[in-house]
Amino acid sequence: MDIFTLNIFSKGGFMIFPIILGSIAALGLTIERAIYFRRLRCNTSAFSKEILGLVENNQNTEAVTRCNTELHPLAPVFAAGINSIASGPGVMEREMEREGALQVTLLEKNLPALITIVGIEPMMGFLGTIIGLIKAFMNWEKYGTSVTVEQLASGIYQAMVTTAAGLAVAIPFYVAYNLYTARVNRLASELNYFGDALISAADKGGSIR
Repeated sequence: MDIFTLNIFSKGGFMIFPIILGSIAALGLTIERAIYFRRLRCNTSAFSKEILGLVENNQNTEAVTRCNTELHPLAPVFAAGINSIASGPGVMEREMEREGALQVTLLEKNLPALITIVGIEPMMGFLGTIIGLIKAFMNWEKYGTSVTVEQLASGIYQAMVTTAAGLAVAIPFYVAYNLYTARVNRLASELNYFGDALISAADKGGSIR
């Protein structure tokens, strides 16, 4: 960090510190989710085709074994459905819905905390703005017509720097939050779609009573 940047942050007053701490926390949450979603990479079309083919051929044990080797949330949903095939389509659907809800919860982990930080950062910036303006007006009131630019500048600096810092943190992490939310929604749709496909495959294979 260069001297100019340090000088700018030093003029932000004490409110700059919680803004910086929030940015560090948001960065950590964003990286954690990025690593988590990267681990879930899977060709869902090929994987589902493989599992559905096994189920249609009544190779349910092999299908569950294959599911246990995959990290994608579709795998445990498939496994829950396959393990309850003998109980009928109604039970299959309920078991897959239950497991699907659990997987969506895991996908959404830390996203509420991230969006909370995104919402708080601009508000802390605006609070710093108000505090800075109050400081500037207090100096103006104290020195009256003899007030100098330097005596007003510290408060005005704080007002501008904290607002800019709060928005600079919130904007990129808000984009990241929306990208992750879109990913969660897409995965949830895949769970529903391929869950229905599994019931059809089990029916074709004659496994459902």
